[in-house]
Amino acid sequence: MAYTDGTLKARIVMQQCMSARLQVKPPTNEEEAEHVEVKRGVLIYVCFLKQADISIVEKMAKTLLNVRLCPSANGKIVSILDLPGDVLIVPQSTLGGKAKGKMIQYHSNIPKAKGVELFQAFTEQCQKMLNENTKWKQSGCTIKHGTYGIRQEVLRLDAEARGPFSHFFEF
Repeated sequence: MAYTDGTLKARIVMQQCMSARLQVKPPTNEEEAEHVEVKRGVLIYVCFLKQADISIVEKMAKTLLNVRLCPSANGKIVSILDLPGDVLIVPQSTLGGKAKGKMIQYHSNIPKAKGVELFQAFTEQCQKMLNENTKWKQSGCTIKHGTYGIRQEVLRLDAEARGPFSHFFEF
C-alpha cells in the first residue's frame, strides 16, 4: 500500500519476540562488543526509501504501536501499548532491495544522511508515543534501537519468538 500521495516511502517488518539482543558495536582488541536487549515485545525492522520524508514518521509510529499482533496473558491479541511490551527498532536497508537477475539492487533506498535523520525521528516519535501511554510507561518496559548506517554484518540479533509472527508493512 502506497502512502497518500501514491509513492512508497518505507518498508517495515514487525515481529513479536520473547527476547532479543542486538549487537550495536563490534568488539575490538580493547573493548567488548556492545549490545542492546529487550524482553517480551516486538522487533521493528525499518527501511526508508528515496521518497521518504519527515511526514511519514508519525503515521508509521502510530500504526506500528497500535496494531494488534501480540497475544496477551488471556489469549486476546493486543497492541504493544496494551500488552505492554518492549520495543526494539532495527534499521534494515535490505528491505529496500530489488532482485535484478542474480543480483540485488538497492537503488530505491534513501541516501544515508537522510536515512539517519528519519530513523532518529522515527525512534524519537515511538519513544514519545510510548511515554504518553500510562499503561506502557508504568510497566517498566523499554524501547531500544540499533544504529543507522553501520554495515549489517556488524549487527547480531538473537530472538526467541512464538509464531512465526512476522508482519510486513509498506507506507
